Amino acid sequence: MRATLNDLARDLAAGKVTAAQLIEESLARIAEPAGEGARAFVKVHAEKARVAAKAADELRRAGLAPSRFAGIPIAVKDLFDLAGEPTPAGSTVLADAAPATSDAPAIARLKAAGFIVVGRNNMTEFAFSGVGINPHYGTPANPYDRATGRIPGGSSSGAAVSVADGMAAAAIGSDTGGSCRIPAALCGIVGYKPTASTVPLAGALPLSFTLDSIGPLANSVDCCASLHEILSGTSLDQESQCGVAGLRIAVPQSVVFDGIEPHVARTFEAALKRLAEAGAVVSEIALKEFEMVGQINARGGFPAPEALAWHRDLLEEHGEAYDQRVRARILRAREQTAADYIDMLHLRRAYIEATNRAISAYDVLAMPTVPMVAPAIGTLEADNDLFVKTNLTLLRNPALINMLDGCAISLPAHAEGEAPVGLMLAAAGGRDAALLANARAVEAALRR
Repeated sequence: MRATLNDLARDLAAGKVTAAQLIEESLARIAEPAGEGARAFVKVHAEKARVAAKAADELRRAGLAPSRFAGIPIAVKDLFDLAGEPTPAGSTVLADAAPATSDAPAIARLKAAGFIVVGRNNMTEFAFSGVGINPHYGTPANPYDRATGRIPGGSSSGAAVSVADGMAAAAIGSDTGGSCRIPAALCGIVGYKPTASTVPLAGALPLSFTLDSIGPLANSVDCCASLHEILSGTSLDQESQCGVAGLRIAVPQSVVFDGIEPHVARTFEAALKRLAEAGAVVSEIALKEFEMVGQINARGGFPAPEALAWHRDLLEEHGEAYDQRVRARILRAREQTAADYIDMLHLRRAYIEATNRAISAYDVLAMPTVPMVAPAIGTLEADNDLFVKTNLTLLRNPALINMLDGCAISLPAHAEGEAPVGLMLAAAGGRDAALLANARAVEAALRR
C-alpha cells in the first residue's frame, strides 16, 4: 500500500525519514526513464524542492515545523498560479504568458503548512475534458495497464498518475465535472470534490466559474480530509468518527447505471454487499431529478459559454494552436443565447432544490464514479467520435454532483490486480465534514 500523509508525518516526527530523503525519492521516481514522469509533469521544481526540504528539516530539528506535514512532496495541476511562472493550463498558447506575481491562495496555504511543491502536473488542455489526453505534452499512461497504454482520466491526469506512481504523496487538482474524481477512479486512488465555495478559486485558471472547485487526489480519505482542511482553512473536527452500521446509503437508479460495463457493475454491487453486511442500510431510489441535468447541458451547459468568455480573444489570435477537441467544445457556446443561459440558471436552481429534498433522508448517495474501465489512449486518439462518446460517459455521473453544488469523493472499490473501479459517495453542498467522516467508515469497511 502507498504511504498516506499520516504515515509520512509519523515517520518524519520519529526521525525515520527526512524531508530531503522524501524529496529525493519523489524526484527519482519522476526521472525514472521507464516511468511516466515526463508525461505526468510539465515542469519539475527539483532545485526549489531540495532547498525547501533542507529548510523543513532544519525547522523540524529546531521544533519549529509549521505543521506535521512539513517536508512532504506534493504536485499541483498546471492551472494553478505559482509565483514567478506562467500558468499554461496544459496549453502551448500560454506557455510564455506573463509569470504569476503570487501563488494561488489554495497553494499558498499548503506551502504555509510546509508541503513542498515538486512540480506542475500535466492536464487536459484548459481542463476541458474528462479523458486526460493532451496532444502538446503527451498523455501519461494509466498505472493499471502500461502495456496497453490506457487513459488516466482527466482533466487532472498527471495529478492522478503522479500519486498512483509515488512521484508525489498527494496532488491538487480542480473539478468542474469530475476532474478530480474521474482520474482517481481510473487510476485506483482517492479523489475529493468539495463544496465549491469552501476553497478559494483565485489564482486557478477558470473553466466554469459556476461549477469549478478545487480538491485533492491522494492515497486515502484521511489524506483528502487533511488537505481539504488546509485548502479550505476550516476544521472538520465538528464531525465525530462514525461507523458503517446504520449508515443510510441511497443508490440512485436514474442515469448513473446507463451503459455500465460488466466489471464495473460487479465491483460496485460487491462493494454495496460488503457495506450492507457491515450494517449499512442500502436503499435504491429512483431520483428522477438526475434526468434534469441532461436538459441543462443540452447546449453545452455552463462550461462552454463561461470558457468562451475567458478564451474569446485568445481563440481569435491563437485558435489553431489549441487542442482542436477543446476548441470545439468551447465554441459550442455559440449555440447558446443569453436567454438560454438564463434558462440554465433557473433550471439549475430547481434541480438543486428538488434533488436536495429527495436525498434529505439519507446520509450519502452511492454510485459508480464512472461506468467504464479506462480505454486505450491510441484508440481514442484515432477515433474522434469515440473520444466524444467516451468523454461524455466519463463526465456523466460526477457532473451530477457539480451541478448539485454538492460534495463527493471517489474511493477505490476493486480488488488488488483488477481494473480500477471508483465508488463515489456524495452529499448535498455544505456537508463536507459529514461526507468525509462517512467516507472514512466506508473505506475501512471495504479494506477489511
